[in-house]
Amino acid sequence: MNIGILHPGAMGISLAVSAQATGHQVFWVAEGRSKETRARAATHNLFKLNSLAEFCETCDIIISVCPPHAAVDVAHQILECSFSGIYADVNAISPERAKSIYQLMTSQDIEFVDGGIIGGPAWEAKNTWLYLAGQKAAEVATCFHGGLLETKLMGPEIGKASAIKMCFAAYTKGSTALLCAIMAAADEMGVRQDLEKQWSSNGSDFTERTHNRLQRVTAKAWRFSGEMDEIAATLKSAGQPQGFHHAAGEIYQRISKFKGADSIPSVEDVLEALKHESKI
Repeated sequence: MNIGILHPGAMGISLAVSAQATGHQVFWVAEGRSKETRARAATHNLFKLNSLAEFCETCDIIISVCPPHAAVDVAHQILECSFSGIYADVNAISPERAKSIYQLMTSQDIEFVDGGIIGGPAWEAKNTWLYLAGQKAAEVATCFHGGLLETKLMGPEIGKASAIKMCFAAYTKGSTALLCAIMAAADEMGVRQDLEKQWSSNGSDFTERTHNRLQRVTAKAWRFSGEMDEIAATLKSAGQPQGFHHAAGEIYQRISKFKGADSIPSVEDVLEALKHESKI
């Protein structure tokens, strides 16, 4: 089977490798992609196609793996190319947004699968889970059974896979944003060292782990900002307050400047960035 990946970023390329390990050919579109993406695709022997039209004509299943803000635009691009296979959106989007893309796809008789990824890129077993929902979810799951990616079927209802992704990330990424704000506030008020001593008073390594979270999240903060808005929309649809995750999105926007940095920033650099409102 021909599997298409839009796009082979850090996560997308790991999905591609799991599909290859299952015996499928994996394709990507080179047009407009960065040199890093091109190198990644070449290293893992993905088949390069030069246009989205050729891509849609070639692929039986398309997997959309892009930043949340781009999910709808990518779906529209696929619609414009008269694709006729299965379209799986595995982006970090709210159930309502997944349902809206489902409506777009089914309006042109394209089969749609709702997906949600929990965990980092799938380079180790039991590290990354792809949740899938929809009538064709099982068919998409079989594309990865020979690789390291774990798949979980959530039944036919569109939105279920996105829902578990949103609820999981609401805590994991939301709590990291909260720690960023707490550390920046403590530093601004001159009590950071006292707070860290309190955290460590019973021999806990919480301070060290907090520093590590603050530093390492900077690489993906630009992407997490949009994801926080999707989580806020998810909570609102479930009757829960959404303000916390909108604030978390602002926190991530403040440290999005570190995208593409050559090295991991110091804690002090992260805290300094957090003290300035985003211009975006």
